[in-house]
Amino acid sequence: MVVSEGMPLRLLHEGRWVVSRAWVRQLTGASAGTLARWYAERHSRPEGCRHPEVVHTVGRTHYFDQQAVEAFWAAWQEDVGTGRLGTAGRKPGDGRGGYGGADRARREQAVAVALAALRAEGGYRRGLAVRLAREHGGVARSWQRAVNEARALYEAGDAGTAF
Repeated sequence: MVVSEGMPLRLLHEGRWVVSRAWVRQLTGASAGTLARWYAERHSRPEGCRHPEVVHTVGRTHYFDQQAVEAFWAAWQEDVGTGRLGTAGRKPGDGRGGYGGADRARREQAVAVALAALRAEGGYRRGLAVRLAREHGGVARSWQRAVNEARALYEAGDAGTAF
């Protein structure tokens, strides 16, 4: 099960699958701000192209009916298209920081290096990204993204099955 800040991205509630905003971000590639706008302006959109209502809340995490979200996204693509997502400078990507091809291959390599460092140290240690940037080149912020992705794999117990 994939988790975001300790909460599952998808869970079964009253016999149907519900999904968090993080899951919707992965599906659509939209930013957190875009998702917030879609939800805030849902009543101004036509019925068939309206972001679904919250159906379940766990802590501070809102969950939406998965089928309703998928129907909303299909309707949005049909009505508006996805080209508008790029107006804020975001390229369509895979939702994990890469845009495919060589960029994704470099990211996967960086995550593999970070995962190896996590295994060697027995878990996360502060300053790991800075150390990896010094040892392997690049900027600390890029290494921090790789460390965060590797850390999620490591803490989820999937460290042996990465890539």
